[in-house]
Amino acid sequence: MRRQLLETPGPVAGWPLRCDESGDLEPSPGEITIGVVACGVCRTDLQIVEGDLAARALPIVPGHQVVGRVLRVGEGVSEWAVGERAGVAWLAGACGSCEYCRSGRENLCVDAVFTGWDHDGGYAEQINVRADYALRIPSSFSDIDAAPLLCGGIIGYRSLKISGIRPGGRLGLYGFGASALLAMQIATHWGCDVFVATRSPSEQQRAIEMGAAWTGSYHDRPPVALDAAVTFAPAGYVVIEALKSVSRGGTVAINAIHLDRIPEFGYDLLWGERQIRSVANFTLDDAREFLELAAEIPIETVADVYPLADANLALHRLRDGLVEGAAVLQVDQ
Repeated sequence: MRRQLLETPGPVAGWPLRCDESGDLEPSPGEITIGVVACGVCRTDLQIVEGDLAARALPIVPGHQVVGRVLRVGEGVSEWAVGERAGVAWLAGACGSCEYCRSGRENLCVDAVFTGWDHDGGYAEQINVRADYALRIPSSFSDIDAAPLLCGGIIGYRSLKISGIRPGGRLGLYGFGASALLAMQIATHWGCDVFVATRSPSEQQRAIEMGAAWTGSYHDRPPVALDAAVTFAPAGYVVIEALKSVSRGGTVAINAIHLDRIPEFGYDLLWGERQIRSVANFTLDDAREFLELAAEIPIETVADVYPLADANLALHRLRDGLVEGAAVLQVDQ
């Protein structure tokens, strides 16, 4: 079984992942083993590989946007059968008994574990996953097209929920990478006017082509006050720029697991019951709701495809802003 292994975090320019061979995986009780066909390459992977997110386990196989087929079923698993298509996302498990889990907020469980961070992810030919956290992928999506849905799509959907945007509202998207591309499709499906701030002229043009009501840089102000905004750029100053543009009662949702320092700002920006809220992972309900909605819209993904052996290259191009849409590793079975 081939896999891309991270032993020591470091700059992607140094090609920190190495090809490794190991034996076939066997599922533990309650798990399934999936033969990986496609795995998305996420900015969170980049942050783990480069050490911006402190490693929780080393060596580790990154990757948490996995689509494949069930190869083996562990003891006690009845909801999956060999040959079925399954997806794996960032949230890999939670305790199931704390107040958060009991209230459907397993994303906040202090004992939650994550794919490609706490245990091996999908930059490999096989992956083990808890059967109750595996996801069913709508048949309308190919394996390659489905992979980007499993992080940027789900987290983008939760970000919209956290922002409180309502159908027909005015929504700001700050940053226009893979996750924002998917979130915009949901927002326009809901009849929202979408205002996109990004420093990239090509991303501004793409947003216009997708139906944005306005585009500008992070420091530009939209022509109207926004009901809500979501920030995708991992830069604290962008949060403040978004806050300057939301109306009273509006919320800025931060779609980032890692963010640099938020600059000092005057209370007048927050006054008027404005809010800044972080987006922490997702719940299983979020994932299932989003995948159903993605098929209904239907959401279109744009994949920049690389072979498994080129995982370092995909991360390098992602860091340098050279990926169109979402980078996806294709794994030959």
